[in-house]
Amino acid sequence: MPTDKTTLSLSQKARDIRIQTLQMITRAGKGHIGGDFSCTDILVALYYGGVLKVDPARPDWPARDRFILSKGHACEALYCILADQGFFPETELTRYQQPGCILGGHPDRSIPGIEADTGSLGHGLGVGCGLALGARLDGKDYLTFVLLGDGECCEGAVWESAMFAARHKLGNLIAVIDNNGMCVTDRLEDCTALEPLAEKWRAFGWDVQEVDGHDFNSLLSALSGVRDRVSSTPLMVVARTVKGKGVPFMEGRLEWHHGVPKGEKAAQALRALKEMEC
Repeated sequence: MPTDKTTLSLSQKARDIRIQTLQMITRAGKGHIGGDFSCTDILVALYYGGVLKVDPARPDWPARDRFILSKGHACEALYCILADQGFFPETELTRYQQPGCILGGHPDRSIPGIEADTGSLGHGLGVGCGLALGARLDGKDYLTFVLLGDGECCEGAVWESAMFAARHKLGNLIAVIDNNGMCVTDRLEDCTALEPLAEKWRAFGWDVQEVDGHDFNSLLSALSGVRDRVSSTPLMVVARTVKGKGVPFMEGRLEWHHGVPKGEKAAQALRALKEMEC
């Protein structure tokens, strides 16, 4: 189990990543801040919580775990983490989406630490299935992780991949859903009835855990033991989150899917993040 010191350190890291993400998006004038903030804690748990096996000095290390950000529009938070870990210089963050910068509005494989081009929703889990099956066929012990948005779970390709993973017993595949209850234009329950989400994944033959996606004890309890799993069943972690988490005027508000705070709103958001409880 994680210690209080561990969770405090991760909470502080998540706050810092949110601040850096805010600054990067406001500087560029574009981004997806609401979805970034809802999945920041999940990403921090994966990259700083002893879950993912990666090496920034060797982004193509054959034994590395594979991580796919299927909800590719939330790339800003991931970019900040990859830069902080040393996959590429932090100066790239200051040039986000500018000519000559390696960092675009969606992840692509030219960026160190990125495993798949994503952003067209619904495809990341299928890529993850292929990587997981390939690892087994090659006798490799690396794991494949996929972070999905709940909005993209409206895509049929997600459920085709879910059936494939269960059929081929991909126990080396771990998926997490950033379940903030919103898509780009609406609340999910007002446009597509995804609930009961966890039960749906169980019906498709997956092991499922439901967690608080902003609680590091809960996240690490679900994720820290994945390397010791003996199950041949793929694992889905449904992480209940809040869109725009950390900035009260953004939390649970649809306009902050694409919205970029400016002027006093940007300053207010920065103050809220600096005062965020860790």
